Amino acid sequence: MLTLLALFLLPIAARAALIAFEDRALSWQQADWSSIGSLPPAGSHPEARVLVMSARTGRWKGIFATHSWVVIKRENARAWSRYDVVGWGNPVRTNGWAPDGRWFGDSPVAVVDVSGPAAAALIPKIEAAIKAYQFAKAGDYRVWPGPNSNTFVAAMLRAVPELGATLPPTAIGKDFRPVPFIGLTDSRTGIEASLWGLLGVKVGWVEGVELNVLALVAGLDLRHPAIKLPGFGRLGFNATATAAPAGDMRKGS
Repeated sequence: MLTLLALFLLPIAARAALIAFEDRALSWQQADWSSIGSLPPAGSHPEARVLVMSARTGRWKGIFATHSWVVIKRENARAWSRYDVVGWGNPVRTNGWAPDGRWFGDSPVAVVDVSGPAAAALIPKIEAAIKAYQFAKAGDYRVWPGPNSNTFVAAMLRAVPELGATLPPTAIGKDFRPVPFIGLTDSRTGIEASLWGLLGVKVGWVEGVELNVLALVAGLDLRHPAIKLPGFGRLGFNATATAAPAGDMRKGS
């Protein structure tokens, strides 16, 4: 009980206290959704590119969770394509916001960033995974434990393990599955066991060590030494975005 208290409840309480003193938008209308300017105009970037972005979500959910989305651009394409899942209407949205836009006022970070021929080879698989997402009907979305925006991006990463990436521990819903699961992790570099994303454990080179209790994640990052805490995510050495598929890794997520 003391371990659970230290790993899960205390970090959430601390995060809630910090958010109380932050200047954050109180409503959807007040929030800043503008681009942070990290991506060039698509026309000036002829190479294919793939990104997975993540940013803290808003209001009370910001204590616990981040929101994730996928951005792709085929070679010589004149526009970026952004894919999100949201909680109203048909869940899967295309180009609802700037590709590198703030989410509820919070600046996103790149979890995955792949360019050139490697990205071009992966884009058809990513598009197929987006099209095949099984929770794409109105009413399928559920904030907790999923399926939500992070479930959507995790499903894509699962379908494209060559990316060698995992979502932040604060991506509530990333571990959701409609049935109990025992098998390889999403990156296929380890093993995991999960009960509907509510209780689980995983050990892998990409994922590190993660203990999931009620969709809150605590653990260790093995590749880039850090601890993972609910509400805070990674605390340790900064991790750079994945820059190439497995077999041609220049950076690690």
